[in-house]
Amino acid sequence: MKILGIGNAIVDVLCKVSDDFLIKNSLVKSTMKLVDESEFKKLLSSLKIEETISGGSIANSIVGLSKLGNKVGFIGKVNNDDLGQKYEEGLIKENVKYLYNKKKEPIPTGSCLILITPDSERTMCTFLGTAGKINDQDVKENDIKNSEMIFLEGYLWDEGEPKKAFDKAIHYSKKTAMSLSDLFCVERHKKHFLDLVQNNLDIVFANEQEITSLINAKSFEEVILFSKKIKKNIIITRGAKGAISINNDELFECNAQKNLDIKDLTGAGDLFAAGYLHGIINNLSIKESLIKGTELSSKIIQKIGARI
Repeated sequence: MKILGIGNAIVDVLCKVSDDFLIKNSLVKSTMKLVDESEFKKLLSSLKIEETISGGSIANSIVGLSKLGNKVGFIGKVNNDDLGQKYEEGLIKENVKYLYNKKKEPIPTGSCLILITPDSERTMCTFLGTAGKINDQDVKENDIKNSEMIFLEGYLWDEGEPKKAFDKAIHYSKKTAMSLSDLFCVERHKKHFLDLVQNNLDIVFANEQEITSLINAKSFEEVILFSKKIKKNIIITRGAKGAISINNDELFECNAQKNLDIKDLTGAGDLFAAGYLHGIINNLSIKESLIKGTELSSKIIQKIGARI
């Protein structure tokens, strides 16, 4: 298997809202907030659902890689309930090998309410459900060893059982990539994420805001110097400014595509990562990998949802 993704198995529920809805519910635009089941249901009660999809950040990337013809798999915890069944069916339909045996759990399958405002930004309210209860027993040693690379998500990292799953996966992996996922995650786990980036990861995906926060940088020049110093492959997306990759101490740049009919920014980073990793595992150059990532992210933001 080329890449095995390990992440939150979340069913995405997409809804269009006004900016006033965010203000009224004390939600910060473009961020992710963890909510309990009752708050999730309360928010959803007044909204019209546009689409429901098997989601989760890394799962979106893995599906993107599958669409490009790569042999990929995914591990994510769901309950053996209706949403869990739909989640598994959704991945299998996309030719992704789902390497998790679902069973009856006391907590339901996780859901993410994706609120799309008129400016195409998305604000997420996530009820993790059983996805956040992943543990080392859910990650099989042979599945890791039989993959050329694993791809982890920052959303999944947490003290306790999820950390054990992370540690086991990293221990047995040949090469490890990770997305920092969200500013909320970085600020919540800054010390641990910094240690992972410096000592355990080979490839790191972040947006400018996330990496700046991670190292408490005062300028983007500081970010570049830090990335060169640690001698990894750090990929930073910068919105309209494009994207850069620092590989060891070499810097590569790619401009953003212009004049796009943007409908929804959901999944832009996920599909960028899919395109970039497709390049890496198929021996494209760093520059070509950046271009492929930009191509996929440009496609996804011109439609609703995070699946091409």
